This record gives sequence, structure tokens and C-alpha cells, in this order.
Amino acid sequence: MTEKAQKIRNIPIALPSLGIDELEAVKEPILKGWLTQGTQVAKFEAEFSNMHNVRHALATTSCTTALHSALVAMGIGPGDEVIVPAFTWVSTANVVLYCGATLIFCDVDIKTYNIKISDISSKITDRTKAIIPVHLFGLCADIDAIKKVIPSHIKILEDAACAAGASYKNRFAGSLGDMGAFSFHPRKSITCGEGGMLTTNNNKLNIITEKLRNHGAEISEEKRHLGPKPHVLPDFNIMGFNYRMTDLQAAVGMAQLSKLNNFIKEREYWANYYTQELASLDWLIPQSVPRYISQHAWQAYVCYVDPDKAPMTRNEIMENLQAKGIATRPGTHAVHMLSFYREKYSFKPEDFPGACACDQNTMAIPLHNKMVADDYEYIVEVLKSI
Repeated sequence: MTEKAQKIRNIPIALPSLGIDELEAVKEPILKGWLTQGTQVAKFEAEFSNMHNVRHALATTSCTTALHSALVAMGIGPGDEVIVPAFTWVSTANVVLYCGATLIFCDVDIKTYNIKISDISSKITDRTKAIIPVHLFGLCADIDAIKKVIPSHIKILEDAACAAGASYKNRFAGSLGDMGAFSFHPRKSITCGEGGMLTTNNNKLNIITEKLRNHGAEISEEKRHLGPKPHVLPDFNIMGFNYRMTDLQAAVGMAQLSKLNNFIKEREYWANYYTQELASLDWLIPQSVPRYISQHAWQAYVCYVDPDKAPMTRNEIMENLQAKGIATRPGTHAVHMLSFYREKYSFKPEDFPGACACDQNTMAIPLHNKMVADDYEYIVEVLKSI
């Protein structure tokens, strides 16, 4: 091993790229004294919707609450079925149960990690009301193919948690289905600590979700407190939630959003570097990027460790990398294998073999905008030495 590889590092799996711009951005709401949802949120929503070429964007407390609001706005409830890929973050499944609806898992393609199109038809019944395709790790699901195999009345809710800035056939994530939900968690390409964004081109769904995030109120907090009639209290004609983003978060979000395209461009460069430099390792297979993808958002660089060819198990490889200062993580989890879902529905790992294989064999290696060339070169060298 070279001198470079012998020098132990500490390369985290992800780091948010925050600095002076974000610090300066929060000064305005702090000095103004308006910290909850207000003008900063409105500006963030307008800029996000404009960037993603979608009519409406509504900021929320998280992607989870955005997904939940969307299902409620769609009228999803007890007796309805919602199709969800079995390999995703647990919240994609949880929000279906929040609504009292029935969760229907679908397997995934082990090459793209996204929902397996050929399995969708067998999951559809006369009770199916929605499907939640996930754009996993920033790679858009094949939405047009999904539309071909589902009846037109079934709503499409994009889980675009990882996909800010991603595009499919020159159309942006969040504009492909009936609604889309994004995350601003620190593991994502852009962050405001926590937070989410709900997008739609449907005016009716937008009106409903705007009320839902603010307890069901007919008017916003800003209009209520700053309007000309101090005696006015809002009417509440639906039961809603407190899913409002703060102006502090939105200010940080706007500073981050202005950098998104450059963040993605840099991540794409180094993702391609990984793919080229690691091509000689037949046991380490990168996520397949189909031709219909216009822009992968590269929230993470996730590989599949082929258990039949790898020199050791996926977990042993991850421990080996950690010992050399390189953080890794499993891609995500197979939700049907988590204790709550396994016990509730008596699932077995083999019920969704693609999701099970991805759960046990995927590995994310560091890819973020705080890394430098030397970090990537070191990671490649260590992987080649295994």
C-alpha cells in the first residue's frame, strides 16, 4: 500500500456544506423577529418551485410530514391500499399507516434499487388508491413505465427525499406525478437542518395541503398577525397538523438552494470518478443509471457488493474501511425486514428477494461537497487493496 493509503484519515459518509452564506441568511429573520413561517418560507417555496418547474411548492417540517400531508390531501384512509417499494427509508411505509390505509409492498430492481416495474401489476386491486415510487439516492424511478401499468385513477406520490435537482426525461423530480415530497435532512445534498418540501401542479391538492400544514386554518399565521383586522381568527373546516417550516430554516434553505446545481455537478464528477476507477473490481457494482435519467442528483454513491465475488462479506468490507478512516453505511433498509413490519405482517426476508438482497449487500461510500480529490483517491486505493 502506498504512503497515501497508509495515512489514516477520517472521512465521514456525509457532511452538510454550510458556511458564511447560511450564517448571513439567518440574520434577517432573527433581527426582524419573525421566526415562524413567513416571508422567508414564501420565498423559498417560490424559488424551489421555479427551479423544479412545478406550479406549487409548500415547505414542511420534514419529507415525512410532506408525504403524510399529501396522502391526507389525496383522501387516502382506511380501506385504501397504497403501493410502496420494500427497499426505502421506513417513513415511506409509515405514512401509509398514519392514514389508516393498507400498506402493499412491492419488490425493487437490484440494479437501480428503485421499484420493480414488472411487479407492480400483481399488487393492484380495486382498493389501490396510490403508489409511492421512491427516487432512491437521487435516481428517478421510471415514472412513465409506472403510468403504463397502473389505472389512471391511482395517484402517484413521488418520494423525492434524495432527489432535489434530479430529472427524468428532462422533467424534474417533484413534477412527474400528482405530488412530490423532498427532504432537507443533513444527509441530503442541501439542508436546513430538518425540513421538507411538497410539490404539485394540482391547484386543489395545493389548497388542501396548505391548510393541512397549518392546523387546517383558512388563513396563514402571517395574514392573521399582520393583516388589517386584529380581531380575525381563522376558521378551521378540516383537521390539520402543525407541519410548518420556520423562517430560520427557510433562510438557510434559500442559501443552500442557490448552490444546488454546483453541488450536483461536483458530486456527479466524483461519482463518475468512482465508477471509472473502481470498474476493475467485479465484486463492486455501482447503481445502474438508465438512459431515461437526465440528471442523477447523487445524494449518495451506493454500490452492490456481489456476495459471490467479493473477497469478504459486505459487513467485513465496511469494518475494514472504517478501520482505515473511511465511513460507510448500508444503502438503506428493507422495510419488511424491520421488526415492526416483520412482526405486524409476518413477513419473511424472501418475500421480497430484491429488497432483501439490497438490504444485505448495498454499501454507500463517502460522496459529499466537503471532500477533496485526495479523499476520493484514498478511498479508491483502499478499496482496490481489499
